[in-house]
Amino acid sequence: METILIVGGRVETLAKARNHGLRVLFIQHRDRMLPGYVDVADALFMVDYTDWELVRPIVLAAHESYGFTRVISLGEQAMETVGRINDLLGLGGTSHEVAVRFKDKLVMRRHLAATGVPTVAAEQVDSLAAVQEFGERYGYPLVLKPVDNTASRGVQVIRSADDVAGAWQAVTDLRDRSDLTLGQFFPVDRLLVEQYIAGPEYSVDTFSFGGRHSVVSITEKFTDGVVESAHALPARLSAEDEAGIESYVRALLTAMGLRDGVAHTEIKLSPDGPLVIESHDRIAGDRIGDLVRNAYEIDLEEYAVAAPFGLLPELPDRPAPLRAAATRFIIAEPGVVTGFEGVEDVAEHPDLIDLDLFVKEGDRTVPLTDNFERSGQILATGPDTTTALETCDLLAGKITVCVKPGELH
Repeated sequence: METILIVGGRVETLAKARNHGLRVLFIQHRDRMLPGYVDVADALFMVDYTDWELVRPIVLAAHESYGFTRVISLGEQAMETVGRINDLLGLGGTSHEVAVRFKDKLVMRRHLAATGVPTVAAEQVDSLAAVQEFGERYGYPLVLKPVDNTASRGVQVIRSADDVAGAWQAVTDLRDRSDLTLGQFFPVDRLLVEQYIAGPEYSVDTFSFGGRHSVVSITEKFTDGVVESAHALPARLSAEDEAGIESYVRALLTAMGLRDGVAHTEIKLSPDGPLVIESHDRIAGDRIGDLVRNAYEIDLEEYAVAAPFGLLPELPDRPAPLRAAATRFIIAEPGVVTGFEGVEDVAEHPDLIDLDLFVKEGDRTVPLTDNFERSGQILATGPDTTTALETCDLLAGKITVCVKPGELH
């Protein structure tokens, strides 16, 4: 029996590996444990997988006992550990060096610049004055953000020199917060400033096979400030723009050193062509994977666990969509949640994929500053992208998160 080691992630990931006849070893952080893991893991190890000194002896013992030949994760906080395991045991997957390029946004920018892939100027900054100096050299707008965080946390678009002080304060204030979602995995520490990229935003989901990058889907991204408010695929692009995005992302992934597995790359189509915002050697968030599965009938999570063992056929360079899919996020007013309206009406719609509410009665909702503060999500399908997005908007408009004003903590 072939054996896979999975680090962190969802119960569904383990179940899909089991469904392909794999023996599943699982490492999970104690703060992320769920009862369902016991049912689908053949062996389970509970440890802080971000601490290599704790993980290393467990990995060595598990490898000696079970002889796993592949290790994967689909969670960004575990990717460096996966790289270390690959290096330690010579498993041939993504190395720690490559994993760092994807996780550390400053390392990514520097590496792309050194390899000739178009990118923008970026620098680490440790003071308000350093941000101001960058603005004087490169002009405004510019972007200030944590080097290795997630969910748009701390991202500030600075439109002019007058906005620098407020943006710096907003980001550095996050360092003192102990209540941030997933804060133990993504603390706000080092900061970088980079040139702002103008243009519409897209995300590109790929799967790589020995250095050949299959561009599975290009998704339109909609934002409210820096917070993602909707996604729709396949993106409505001209043939020329679509080819340009495909070519750029393939070149980027090759330069980054990715040879196998799933990746999610966010770009903007600037006046000078596609330019990367960030790229990740893991599956997309915001349930974009569910949109891909519904539109293309390709399950990237399943490919992540089964393709390394040759249990699924390689994907073509550019799969064709069978239909469209979209998602719209539900944003509640700040306050204390007292209930919901419209849920039963929405549930009956034939094109609904899912209604996912992130909050429950008694939860507090806060003003929107990052993706973690959204209150729910509508996913829908349709014959084309415009129709799928219109259905999402229609259904989202029927949902009300009822709140009463309350003191926010």
